[in-house]
Amino acid sequence: MTPRALDDSSPDRPPVCGRTLDDLVCDERGDHFCLPRAEHARLFAEELCCHTKDRWARTPFVLSTWQREDIVYPLFGRVVWSTEWQGYIRRYRIAWIEVARKNGKSELLAFAALYLLVGDGVEGAEIYGAAKDKEQAAKVFDVARRMVQLSPILSKRLIIKDHIKRIIDPKTGSYYEVIAADASGNLGHNPSGVIFDEVLTQPDGRLWDALRTGMGTRAEPLMIAATTAGDSASAFARTEHDEFVRIAEDPDRAPHRFAYVRALPQDADPFDEELWHLANPALGDFLSIQSLREEALEAKNDPSKENSWRQYRCNQWVQQAHRWMPMHLYQRCTGTTGHTPGQLRELHRGRTAWAGLDLASKLDLTAWCTVIPDGIDGVPSLLWRFWLPEAGLAFLDERTEGKFSRWAEQGWLHVTEGDVIDYERVYSDLAEDAALLRIVDVSYDEWSGEPVRAQVQKTIGAPLYPVAQTYRGMTPGMTEIMARTKAASWSHHRNPVAAYCFDSVEVIHPAGDPDLLRPAKPERNKTAVRIDAVPTAAMALLGWSLRGTKPKKSRGMLVMG
Repeated sequence: MTPRALDDSSPDRPPVCGRTLDDLVCDERGDHFCLPRAEHARLFAEELCCHTKDRWARTPFVLSTWQREDIVYPLFGRVVWSTEWQGYIRRYRIAWIEVARKNGKSELLAFAALYLLVGDGVEGAEIYGAAKDKEQAAKVFDVARRMVQLSPILSKRLIIKDHIKRIIDPKTGSYYEVIAADASGNLGHNPSGVIFDEVLTQPDGRLWDALRTGMGTRAEPLMIAATTAGDSASAFARTEHDEFVRIAEDPDRAPHRFAYVRALPQDADPFDEELWHLANPALGDFLSIQSLREEALEAKNDPSKENSWRQYRCNQWVQQAHRWMPMHLYQRCTGTTGHTPGQLRELHRGRTAWAGLDLASKLDLTAWCTVIPDGIDGVPSLLWRFWLPEAGLAFLDERTEGKFSRWAEQGWLHVTEGDVIDYERVYSDLAEDAALLRIVDVSYDEWSGEPVRAQVQKTIGAPLYPVAQTYRGMTPGMTEIMARTKAASWSHHRNPVAAYCFDSVEVIHPAGDPDLLRPAKPERNKTAVRIDAVPTAAMALLGWSLRGTKPKKSRGMLVMG
């Protein structure tokens, strides 16, 4: 007997939810949940697909409650009326599934690929599996291939060409295949479905855009992206993650996008066993809690493993393996927001300030920070200015999905013409701050050129003090930043460039002394990492500490590389 999931003549086959205008007249609900469509997808999974691994192998792929209710039902059951196609079509065109590792993403994606290939009723369907490379994309394909081999129905209908990673449906002229990660090589595709695995590994959005824009002629295209949290604030996946989190909170923001994001809150205790299910919906189902307990114990005993635990098991976005600044604590120090940079400076007019200056020439930021003890929130305010030459802007935009250009448009960053920084613009802006604030003194990188240093001192009208970029030189200011962050006793006013810098700072343990920490110097010629807001803040706080209040002793040693 042919399973209901494939029987075209069966009365149980779900209707296509109103593909005629008459159906619209009869059903005025518009956007609604179509149970027959949702059930059709479930039946396909449970009647035609099998588990492929370990003790569940060869058993029917019965969807777990969370897989069925939270993902499959809404993804395939929510429909909207389309005047363009004169019928009901799936509401969602892009789906984002983000859970911790080993929560069954591969088998769920394999089922979805086969359903879009066979169960969707599309002639000439093109389903593409994408990831960082063909080897990664083949992980889902191999599961789908095995599902076909274990299914008497699918194995008769489909042809597997394993050497080219393609599954063909001769009945409809459709196929599912793995593609390379070359964006330009995928511009000719016309996907009806895309299975995009481990988006966190994508260096940029070019492959995503190439596949998405190819879906425009399809009535019901569906791109399903699945990932675990990543470790870079500037990565393409983080940009998409942030957007899908906003969509989960406000679905009207993008009604065609579906978001399923499970993670521990950033300020949650990652070792609280009662919270692990938040990132691991399969816990207690097919995910072993004992394995999590063992990994948690290792991470608790070895701090170097904590970030990996947070990322892969708590599904929390982290930065580098040893990020210096806990960003959830940094966010508590936001303070007053909603003002432009110029308005923020104006709100502090006439107040006393200490400053830090870090000069650059080409790809780096030139940064200036003023610490104003009498801040508008009753705690010290830190205000920054950043300058960048055009050549540096192009370099950073290419690696951060255009973030630096957006920050420039918003006034948080000044872009100067040419390949090197225009110091005349820097002097002009510093003169403006000197007119607004009572700047006591400026602490600066001792490696700055003497002519520039002299001009800055003339412009500001306040003494300049060199600061060695060494352990001893930077420790007091860095320690003060961390202490104030933990106490939520300063305001950064949500400066996005500063947040990017703080989120980029790594720490390493110098050989021979585990108590010494220093933010590691990024490989600036290879990455878009910039940290310039941090040393300027440390130097400004150092100046205030030494020459504005009684000197404070610091424990440990921190230094910018």
